[in-house]
Amino acid sequence: MNTLTLSNSDARRLFLDRHALSEAPVGDARKADLLQLIGRLGFVQLDSINTVARAHDLILFARRPRYRPKALKSLYEKDRALFEHWTHDAAVIPMEYYAWWQLRRQRDAEKLRKQWKSGRRGGFETQFQTILDQIRDQGPVCSSDVGAGEKRGSGGWWDWHPSKTALEYLWRSGALCVVGREGFRKRYDLTERVVDAALCNAPLSEDHQRATIDWCCAGALERLGFATPTELAAFWDHITLAEAKEWCAQELASGHLQPVQITCADGSARHSFARPDIAADPALDRQPTKRLRVLSPFDPALRDRKRAERLFGFEYRIEVFVPEARRKYGYYVFPILQGDRVVARVDMKAFRNEDVLRVKALWPEPGLRWGKGRQADFEAELARLIRLAGVSKVEFDDGWLRL
Repeated sequence: MNTLTLSNSDARRLFLDRHALSEAPVGDARKADLLQLIGRLGFVQLDSINTVARAHDLILFARRPRYRPKALKSLYEKDRALFEHWTHDAAVIPMEYYAWWQLRRQRDAEKLRKQWKSGRRGGFETQFQTILDQIRDQGPVCSSDVGAGEKRGSGGWWDWHPSKTALEYLWRSGALCVVGREGFRKRYDLTERVVDAALCNAPLSEDHQRATIDWCCAGALERLGFATPTELAAFWDHITLAEAKEWCAQELASGHLQPVQITCADGSARHSFARPDIAADPALDRQPTKRLRVLSPFDPALRDRKRAERLFGFEYRIEVFVPEARRKYGYYVFPILQGDRVVARVDMKAFRNEDVLRVKALWPEPGLRWGKGRQADFEAELARLIRLAGVSKVEFDDGWLRL
């Protein structure tokens, strides 16, 4: 079979199209329209850091500037159109995908029993029935509502007393669902009260496992455009690399995949797989919008840092956990996308008590000119962003433009 070569420009166009970043960021962002966007992305990662806006809100805002956080909260907590579980991290996922997480829940159950059997988490299994009875009698709970009398630390995310561990285990393995958050603390309820029985009781047979692997790989490829087996396995993060490799081999043999060489930003080639009709994909003829937009560090287009570096020549590492003296840029720095290029990164924060979004520093990418036109585009984006950030004005620190 002949190997198709995609130029770097074509690869970027495909990738941005699949991540809903090629078209102009317009359109409704409520109810069915918001759910359709989340389904197109596959999931939206949740994160609590709120320097400008939380990651999930900025991910959706970057694609639909009419988005408001209460729309996601309603879709998740009121309409039950989304459920929360893990991909590579905690995420909200369309409820229609719930049955495809059955394999993940089973594998999590096996893995977490081994990981959490000792230390302060030890004995968590003895709390299962107590917690289930409490929720059945009293309704949804947070971790602070369970484990009365157990020894606790300071109450942070690391404070894994047995009852909190039991809550997390029952959620990850399927007996409980997260039904919302209070101050970003998860609220848990019985799955039987939240999820339709037809989705809960899908049989986990060998055929179902094969179907899940097929769904995961096909869905990942649809959202990536082209991928290696490693990238397919990592997308949802609940099948193994061996399973992804076997799926690629079978699809290649049946003519449902073709090998492609992706030209990277540095001119090197990356062997991947794509669907046979990839050369006729409409995205190849679509010029990405020139609208400048700020992306979350957890944006799905940048989640795979190595892939982003290969495609865009953009090296990015989040420095939240890097000591301040060793940071190259800043605590929480936002990439800036324009057209098919990541053009800069910006360190900024909303000071809500001062009603201001303060731009501390911006670094254009090497070789890129930050002229008056791009500055105007940046200021226009900030004017849109301040409403999401909950402030009314923007200020620039002295020496903010780092050339």
